[in-house]
Amino acid sequence: MSSQDLTVLPVDELMTRDPVICGPDATIRAAAELMAGRRISSVCIVDQDSFRGIVTVRDINAKVVAGGLSPEEPVERVMTPAPLTLPPDALGLDVLHMMMERHIGHVPIVDAERLVGIVTQTDLTRFQALSSAELVRSVAEAPDVEAMAEVTARIPGLLAQLVGAGTRHDGVTRLITDIADTVTRRLLTMAEEEIGTPPVPYLWLACGSQGRREQTGVSDQDNCLILSDEVSDADMLYFAKLAQIVSDGLHACGYVYCPGDMMATNPRWCQPLSKWRSYFDGWIAKPNPEAQMLASVMFDLRAIGGEESLFADLQAETLAKAASNSIFVAHMVSNSLKHAPPLGLFNRMPRTPLDLKHTGVVPVVDLGRVYALQGQVTAVNTRARLEAALETGAMSSSGGADLIDAYDMIATTRLRRQARQIREGEAPGNTLPPDVLSGFERSHLREAFVIVKTMQSALGTGKGALG
Repeated sequence: MSSQDLTVLPVDELMTRDPVICGPDATIRAAAELMAGRRISSVCIVDQDSFRGIVTVRDINAKVVAGGLSPEEPVERVMTPAPLTLPPDALGLDVLHMMMERHIGHVPIVDAERLVGIVTQTDLTRFQALSSAELVRSVAEAPDVEAMAEVTARIPGLLAQLVGAGTRHDGVTRLITDIADTVTRRLLTMAEEEIGTPPVPYLWLACGSQGRREQTGVSDQDNCLILSDEVSDADMLYFAKLAQIVSDGLHACGYVYCPGDMMATNPRWCQPLSKWRSYFDGWIAKPNPEAQMLASVMFDLRAIGGEESLFADLQAETLAKAASNSIFVAHMVSNSLKHAPPLGLFNRMPRTPLDLKHTGVVPVVDLGRVYALQGQVTAVNTRARLEAALETGAMSSSGGADLIDAYDMIATTRLRRQARQIREGEAPGNTLPPDVLSGFERSHLREAFVIVKTMQSALGTGKGALG
């Protein structure tokens, strides 16, 4: 298996099934004997089919051998309760990045509180996809912003390496975005260390390409803060400082300030939960052009760091309200048609440079967002949204499959262009001169644009499910 397969390898194909378990009342000695007999470094603790925790050789060494705890005590005395876990539909890279960022060597795989497997560092040693994971670990361990910036400066090289290895475009952008997520969480931790414990719970969210896990070699920052409704006016000063520290740090690491000021440093986007709920309610009730634009951005929100429960209910409520409001949906459909593929008369491609972002991937991103809205799909990644629309029948099997193929073609062309620029010592961009394409490539790219245009037309005429 190649080193890049881990980018798309499902955890359920990587994990050790039927991991060694024992009950919480078993003795520490019994757990240690299980590990010694099986030559493993951990045992999972399960109580009546519910996953409770994990105990490792390191736990026993620290708390029994060095700590003096009796080996006849229950194993729950030394286990790590409710450890970090992942679902079986996670990717192998999710495991690797979690291990690197959180400094753990075992990740239980849990489905609805039921233990279904475990992935350890030993399971990953046969994979050599350590480049992105090393960047994640370096960021997580960075002592300051300057050290983080040195790490993120290596991202263009990673992008070129991944593209050159044939990694699918959504695997590349997922890896690039994972690094940005880690940078953000590290900056949040550094901010709290500098200004103290948060006065109330908060959640930092990303929107835009980071929210959709679609970052490439060119990314600004788009983010916001949702605060607990218990926040006071005095507390707002704390969160203004936190937002400034994180935003400045992101800028220093190459995630430049958003030209549209869609950042948590803008007081409008640093508000308590009740205010955010009123924002969404207002945009849905009165979908004027600004509301359409803002709703489009905010439907791509994804939690990055903090109290995730602040967003879970809001996301579900908003999707339900938006999907049931036919006028709002119609306005969102209209808004999604504003970015058109670069096709002229008789669907001819221009001889001028192509903008592979605004006339390439963005039209598909907009289509995916509308399909997700109509189907109340919580996924924010464009390809995941299209796949969900295909599975639920929001798009026909033929039309949906064609659109996904078209998106893959356009997004891959964009990344290949950026990788070539990086290899030639240039800054990556989104513009594609027509003379860099072969006749074959130009023909296929044109067909991809035609498919996108056709699906836009179908959606605009109320036939979005037709292919």
